[in-house]
Amino acid sequence: MCRSIRSLHNFEPPATDEEVHAAALQYVRKVSGSTKPSRANAEAFERAVDGVARATAELLDELVTSAPPRDRELEAAPRRELAAKRYAA
Repeated sequence: MCRSIRSLHNFEPPATDEEVHAAALQYVRKVSGSTKPSRANAEAFERAVDGVARATAELLDELVTSAPPRDRELEAAPRRELAAKRYAA
């Protein structure tokens, strides 16, 4: 799947609407093969993003776990280090 889509389940604080929308947008971009749809496809593209975002929010609301919530900063630290090394040049 798309590398830029991050796990959104079991974080404290919970995923925001913006994070859910960003993940939906990345998914639709990947599936459609287009980062920016043509005018002819823009409406269908946006409907798809909205639908995926709605389904994702419903899923996140219904998932249950006994694991303790994960810390966003702890999860992001390795990705930031990798990016710093990758783009240091």
